[in-house]
Amino acid sequence: MQPLTEQEKQEKLPFPKWWPVVAGALVGLLLRLIYSEGNAGYDAMMGSFIFIAPVAVSAVTVYLAERLARRRWGYYLVVGAGANALFVLGTVPALLEGWICVIVILPLFAMVGMVGAVIMGAVCRKTNWPKQAAYSVAVLPLLLGAIEPTDGLPVRLATIERTVTIDAPRDVVWDHLMNVRDIRREEVEDGLAFRIGVPPPLAAVSDAVDGQPVRRISMGKHVHFDQIQTARREHEFIQWRQRFYEDSFPPGAFDQHVVMGGAYFDIDTISYSLQTQGTATELTLSMHYRVSTRFNWYADAVARLVLGNLEEVLLGLYRRRSEATDA
Repeated sequence: MQPLTEQEKQEKLPFPKWWPVVAGALVGLLLRLIYSEGNAGYDAMMGSFIFIAPVAVSAVTVYLAERLARRRWGYYLVVGAGANALFVLGTVPALLEGWICVIVILPLFAMVGMVGAVIMGAVCRKTNWPKQAAYSVAVLPLLLGAIEPTDGLPVRLATIERTVTIDAPRDVVWDHLMNVRDIRREEVEDGLAFRIGVPPPLAAVSDAVDGQPVRRISMGKHVHFDQIQTARREHEFIQWRQRFYEDSFPPGAFDQHVVMGGAYFDIDTISYSLQTQGTATELTLSMHYRVSTRFNWYADAVARLVLGNLEEVLLGLYRRRSEATDA
């Protein structure tokens, strides 16, 4: 293998002149600080931030790197994703975001950042105004954010459903649906939501509030809310609608951008249907949810991934509990 030239050494990561990536990430952090909730109308869920900030980070990174030496196309992709990943990860110690939002949004920022880096690389190679282009793109999120409307978010409603067959009678499964206590963390450890920081469930217990049947949900970090019964056929079908309280989600329990019942995400109703299959029971869980963002195509894909996995984990919990009872 031929030794690397000095040019090739600079193009590999980690490379000696690493500061363009850090500079790009710092631009992203500055933009995120400006796009803080309630700061002159800016908010981090605005389209001007989600789609333009990663491009700005990449533009600054590539421009500064090109000032040191001509880079290859693959280099642009790497630093575009890398600078944005460093920026997004940096929002956690800067107390601007929590881990849930970081893990959810990082792939999108990395992808948009790679596209922005390639475009900026082409500008550096083909034009005589890379400096003006980099500076213009760096301030573009602020200009667009100043005129972007903050209301009227697009709404996407959808339902996701999973089914499991449980080797236990329908009445046994029904009893566990009505009351499941002392949920251990290892029983839900495969849940993606819980792995990225959502508090795990602790119990779901039937009760009555003002004469109305409810199921009271308790989760880690003192999260609690009620599920109001809206339909019921004994041992066949049950549907609940979520009801949250002012103290349902204590500070720090959820990232503000993904909290249930918030402006951007909600699980409206959940329902279970039970069908007898010989000596077994077919249990189906259905969740009706909402996402309201400027990037619903991405938010919905993430929601379907996480909620589908959540349904599988919950159905697995009921299956194990029911089969252990009937053994």
